Amino acid sequence: MFEKKRICIFIGSRANYSSIKSVMTAVKEDEDLELQLILGASAVLERFGNISKLIEQDGFKPDFIFYNNIEGENPVTMAKSTGLGIIESSSILNNLKPDFVIIIGDRFEMMSVTIAAAYMNIKIAHTMGGEVTGTIDESIRHAITKFAHVHLVSNQDSKERVIKMGEMPNSVFNVGCPRLDLVKNELLNNTDNNLSSLFDKHYGVGGRLNLDDGFLLVSQHPVTTEYSESRFQIEETLSALNVLKIPTIMLWPNIDAGSDEISKGIRTFREKYNPKWLHVFINLPISAYIHLMNKTLCLIGNSSSGLRDGAYIGTPVVNVGTRQNKRLRSNNVIQAGNNCNEILKGVNLQIKNGKYPSSDIYGDGESGIKIAKILKSIDLDLQKTINY
Repeated sequence: MFEKKRICIFIGSRANYSSIKSVMTAVKEDEDLELQLILGASAVLERFGNISKLIEQDGFKPDFIFYNNIEGENPVTMAKSTGLGIIESSSILNNLKPDFVIIIGDRFEMMSVTIAAAYMNIKIAHTMGGEVTGTIDESIRHAITKFAHVHLVSNQDSKERVIKMGEMPNSVFNVGCPRLDLVKNELLNNTDNNLSSLFDKHYGVGGRLNLDDGFLLVSQHPVTTEYSESRFQIEETLSALNVLKIPTIMLWPNIDAGSDEISKGIRTFREKYNPKWLHVFINLPISAYIHLMNKTLCLIGNSSSGLRDGAYIGTPVVNVGTRQNKRLRSNNVIQAGNNCNEILKGVNLQIKNGKYPSSDIYGDGESGIKIAKILKSIDLDLQKTINY
């Protein structure tokens, strides 16, 4: 009897889901593949936007859910959370016995499942490897590359870099960024573009904003290697926004070390200034976020979405600080330091410029199907060796 190839996907954050949903759909719809789904880390915590219900609403059923994040959002809790993740995920993988585990990107929670799978002789497929950035993600990304058997990179630049790292050329595939599949589909179908409904449908703090005459979008996360500067960095961004006083939608930071200091900075700013122009959301569905990016005057912060999604959409972006250092970018991005005046200058230039032409530097929006086909057909040895 024919046995389906089991493809296990671990989702550890809200960003992970949008970066892998199209792959989940393609695997689920392929009659030769079986989708296995694990949720953990901040993806199942309410304060970071628990996405378990959203995933089930989208037609996916998690096989296992685990909790491993220790409170604190500092370097010590990141390390301990990673250790707990290894313990929890190894037991789950032992039950599921997948043929492949797909590891998404470069966040610290991904390291847990990577190490567990490697020690358990489970083949690893890695998306979005070979890119260059700042923060601890830079080290984690390349470490996962050295564990992975199949490399599903987002651009030619990354493909060449992974091969230079000693990986077998026949294991490296430039499939584009799976996140763009959702972007492309959402812009075509236009299913969640009523931006005024955001304030009725999604939890947040702040007044109801009028978005008709233009608005700013802010997504700023901690830089773990600059952990002690997190509060200062968000205060500089908020100072620039307070000069502009343009209606602004801001997303809550992720769970990385320094998150608590960014959160404190936002709370203190709101208490001190009571800004009527600011609304902060803990979490938004990717469909809503895409339309915000499509219509915003400018995206400000250090999220990779500005470089990935923004390139495809043509979103004007002011990328702040070092978190995305050296990541491939299109001409829609202006770089600014963690400095109020630099941020102000960049935002004003982007507002004046307006929307940019779409760029395909991160793919054509067909990554999910490509990845499913590769995993279905590929046959590589479990034992890896360096290729030079």
